[in-house]
Amino acid sequence: MRYRLLGRSGLRVSQVALGTMTFGTAADWSRPEGECRPVFEAFAEAGGNFIDTANMYTGGESESIVGRLVAADRDRFVIATKYANAIPGAGDPNAAGMHRKSLARSLDASLKRLGVDYIDLYFVHWWDFTTPVEEVQRALDDAVSAGKILHVGLSDVPAWVVSRAQAFHDLRGLVPIAAMQLEYSLVQRSIEREHLSLARAHDIGVTAWSPLAGGILTGKYTRGASEGGSKRMDSMQLQPLDARNREIAVALDAIADRLGVTSGQLALAWLMSRGVIPIVGATRPDQLRENLAATQIVPSEETLAELDAASAFDAGHPYNMLDWEMPMTLGYGGMFDQIDIDRFPGKR
Repeated sequence: MRYRLLGRSGLRVSQVALGTMTFGTAADWSRPEGECRPVFEAFAEAGGNFIDTANMYTGGESESIVGRLVAADRDRFVIATKYANAIPGAGDPNAAGMHRKSLARSLDASLKRLGVDYIDLYFVHWWDFTTPVEEVQRALDDAVSAGKILHVGLSDVPAWVVSRAQAFHDLRGLVPIAAMQLEYSLVQRSIEREHLSLARAHDIGVTAWSPLAGGILTGKYTRGASEGGSKRMDSMQLQPLDARNREIAVALDAIADRLGVTSGQLALAWLMSRGVIPIVGATRPDQLRENLAATQIVPSEETLAELDAASAFDAGHPYNMLDWEMPMTLGYGGMFDQIDIDRFPGKR
């Protein structure tokens, strides 16, 4: 296992993160602690140190299990958790949301469940579109000053929100955004429109949830297995097994077979080639070890281009227009091919 810096921070995290959404017994797709421990131990033995959880995963049980698993060597691990969500039914409108009161309550509860003095990376889990960016950033900055969290991140938020939060940091000298967490895989590439360019411009780390699209990119549904989704796919409403996604998965299978690797390993290697940290979950140690073997795969430029083509998506306006020959011709006075440009974002 190799490590990488998380965005502009100096924090060193493993190139793959362990997802713990299934740690617990609150859902029919989750697993009891006795089954989670061997998975965690396999991850740690492989050199993994980056663990992802959230305050609402399995009703908070995931955080409690993670806390017990890391207790013997807590400082070795980088724990990422999240706030802003709450299980419905409490009858308290302030139990969820991104506002300062929700953050304070959620953070203290997470610290207690995890049994730790600080959280390495604290994500806003989603954007509620009512709390001002300034309030969120100042509340997070106060939590960093108090020593309760070390770094902050934004999960599943629009690119304009990240940009505004980063601008507020630059103006006020508040804690910067260290990472974004977003859905990203060969079948879900829409963050390439805005988020990935934003991450490069501001040196923000990117972690990807559902990097295997709920099993679609493992060959589980394209190598003669059942076409029905798993319980977790159905309940979480992840990517559908529609004609487009099946076509991508079949193409991935063929390329992986040619290279002598698994479909899942190649899908993860494609993500890592883009500087993204995949969050990988597993129910068995052998399943995790198989996926971690992706860290040893370095796809060729030809293979990456083949995967890009097989999973191509419509970037939409204005990106499609800017890739036309006419804007490039007019915008560079007909001399684009004669100018050495090392920071051009396109693939010309």
